[in-house]
Amino acid sequence: MKPIRKAVFPVAGLGTRFLPATKASPKEMLTVVDKPLIQYAVEEAIEAGVNELIFVTSTHKRTIEDHFDKSFELEYQLEKKQKLDMLEMVRNIVPKHVQCVYIRQKEALGLGHAVLCAKRLIGGEDFAVLLADDLIASEGKGCLSQMVDQHRYQRCGVLAVQEVPQKDTHQYGIVEISADKSIQSIVEKPKPEDAPSNLAVVGRYILSASIFDHLEKIKPGAGNEIQLTDAIAAQIKAGRMISHIFEGQRYDCGDKLGFLIANYEYACRHPGLGKAFREYVKK
Repeated sequence: MKPIRKAVFPVAGLGTRFLPATKASPKEMLTVVDKPLIQYAVEEAIEAGVNELIFVTSTHKRTIEDHFDKSFELEYQLEKKQKLDMLEMVRNIVPKHVQCVYIRQKEALGLGHAVLCAKRLIGGEDFAVLLADDLIASEGKGCLSQMVDQHRYQRCGVLAVQEVPQKDTHQYGIVEISADKSIQSIVEKPKPEDAPSNLAVVGRYILSASIFDHLEKIKPGAGNEIQLTDAIAAQIKAGRMISHIFEGQRYDCGDKLGFLIANYEYACRHPGLGKAFREYVKK
């Protein structure tokens, strides 16, 4: 199997659940302590060996491009003031060997359509998809690195999954798996009584390029959108795909409470702020 070198980041959504904060700034640029959500996802991809980052954006997402671009004035001022630690941090947001590519999703037609927009840039390779809303903290290997290992060993597509309370299955894509972790079926947001399991797909995927054939053929599903889940369901019938229960803690940062919990826990663990923050909380 060829290594996973390309990752798609669908970042064209409006982020309406976080209005008014997201009126002029993308939800992916909301910060957990001192980094925007999209940077955490990018760092996870780079750790896994990805060297081409494909951002599927929309008209109001220019700040994402600016964040990963070079800032000549900022770097000049930091160097002039001898703030060399900050200068190094700014310069290394994206390592030199990693390329950023941006493509516009002209219409908001769903996650599946956002992934389809990257078809020309992916070519015939297997690739990763990361949703920045799902922030995953791991003490060892990151979630995508774990999945890349599974992809190399199992030689097929991989979906990250986690157990969720049965009552919450209507919020996720739910998979049915066999003893060897092969996915037998996937259902988008089933009622608890109809769910085949309590294993929910979270925002990490390794997919083969054949997913584009299914994305081009499927009809709009829930919300009149092209659903990635529907294309995955079609691909499962054509070939093997496995689930991976990842090691780590997932924070649903597309939800206000999940976002606040992530900020609290990341602040508690922060190497520079953690001790002082924990002492403040104790008071």
